[in-house]
Amino acid sequence: MAQVSNKAASAKSAAPAAVEAEPAKKSKKMLLIIIGAVLVVLLAGGAATYFLMHKTGGKPAAAKKADSKPPVFIPLDSFTVNLSPDEGDKFLQVALTLQVPDDKEADDLKAHLPQIRSRLLLLLSSQKASVLLTEAGKNQLMKEIVTEINKPFEPGGDPQKVLGVFFTSFVIQ
Repeated sequence: MAQVSNKAASAKSAAPAAVEAEPAKKSKKMLLIIIGAVLVVLLAGGAATYFLMHKTGGKPAAAKKADSKPPVFIPLDSFTVNLSPDEGDKFLQVALTLQVPDDKEADDLKAHLPQIRSRLLLLLSSQKASVLLTEAGKNQLMKEIVTEINKPFEPGGDPQKVLGVFFTSFVIQ
């Protein structure tokens, strides 16, 4: 009878051990799932970083922005000119701002400001009001201004590097 009670006792103690082993297996499965998920996230992050670095030429995007210089702008005094006659006397009053790549180019343009103003006065006074009233006419005028200013100041000299022209005021009367 002693053996029966020992077997019964050992059966009772084996049952809780089996119950404890089952949660241990579940926690190991859960641990493996968590580790797998973390690995997937890390691999995805690594792949994204690789593609971003590859796309920006090996530099992080933030570093690439920091390397670029801010634009340099040169505001010009306003111009008032008679426009070419096409329907009575019309006047154009316009203020411009030029965009150049760096301070050196800005200083060079400022040194030649009388020549720039003369070129622009001749260009602006040759325009017709009917053309300038359209958006296409204004865009064409911006291109012509860039072309005119970028011409060398001295024969055989280097051209200027005006990147853009922005109208800050534009009135036709």
